Amino acid sequence: MLDWREMPQALLGMEVSEIQEVLGPEQPEFRARQVYEALYHSQATDLIQITTLPGVLRARLASGHMVGQPTAEHRYESSDGTRRYLLRLDDGRTVETVWMPEETRDTLCISSQVGCPVDCKFCMTALMGLERNLTAGEIVGQVLYVARDNGLLGQGARLNIVMMGMGEPLLNLENVVKATRILVDPRGVGLSEKRVTLSTAGIVPKIAELGLEPVRPKLAVSLNASTEEMRQELMPITRKYHLKDLLDACRAYPLRPWEKLTFEYVLLKGVNDTDTDARRVVKLLANLNCKVNLIALNPGPGIPYETPDPERVLAFQALVRRAMPCFIRKPRGLDIFAACGQLKRVGG
Repeated sequence: MLDWREMPQALLGMEVSEIQEVLGPEQPEFRARQVYEALYHSQATDLIQITTLPGVLRARLASGHMVGQPTAEHRYESSDGTRRYLLRLDDGRTVETVWMPEETRDTLCISSQVGCPVDCKFCMTALMGLERNLTAGEIVGQVLYVARDNGLLGQGARLNIVMMGMGEPLLNLENVVKATRILVDPRGVGLSEKRVTLSTAGIVPKIAELGLEPVRPKLAVSLNASTEEMRQELMPITRKYHLKDLLDACRAYPLRPWEKLTFEYVLLKGVNDTDTDARRVVKLLANLNCKVNLIALNPGPGIPYETPDPERVLAFQALVRRAMPCFIRKPRGLDIFAACGQLKRVGG
């Protein structure tokens, strides 16, 4: 691994006030704003490219600093158009980012940690354990790199960001929220808050913290079970943050006028996919302003569960949909290990 102490300081992830500190008190604030807009709005990849700055200032900035973009170690191409990127960070570690193009929108699934500490038993990323949190710049950098590689930003951008890649975002909340501010700032990347979603396994106290943030992603909660006992078996984190407490936190969560909670439910054959499970899910989520996304298990090596038959998935959906909106998430990139729960830095 590279010694990060010997690296130039990365600017990506800094907000205007932090860039101002880098430039020094002798520089007017508008110079910091020029750097900020060049990094995020214009997607500069080299500090020398920031031609709005005087040449002397550009050279001084570039002498001890860098943009801090990740680099692509590998790009995997799926037969369905999905692309999975293995991105290398400045310290040599790698994370994965997935681009899923559709007719009416593009979706980027980005990572918030290197690995994941939560240990869900149906997820390949859990087999890695946790290496470290990502910085705000490394989170934003994934978006900028893949967007630039596929021409996703600019006029009429229809880009959705989902923090559902490697990691548990609420265990890196400070950096996730900072990255979100940059992503949705009109002078930054310029996305809408309505197009950024964070998915959590259910870190109860952090859900309340997220709700206090004035700028924040939408909230999606991984439910995956219809009883406390089943959820403890599938998601050991429930032993610390119980299902009842999680649902209480969801009821207390301050939704914005345009917002619904999303509950993700991974269906495992013969484990949590019965009609009885579906009815219990409806009862658990009663009186919540929410929708449910069903995900038939995406299989992978080391995962001891099977994918339910399509007919079972449809039957489960039909029961839940009587009470609340319920959708089936179409798997993308299965042939390159890019689908939900498959990110483990494997070949494809």
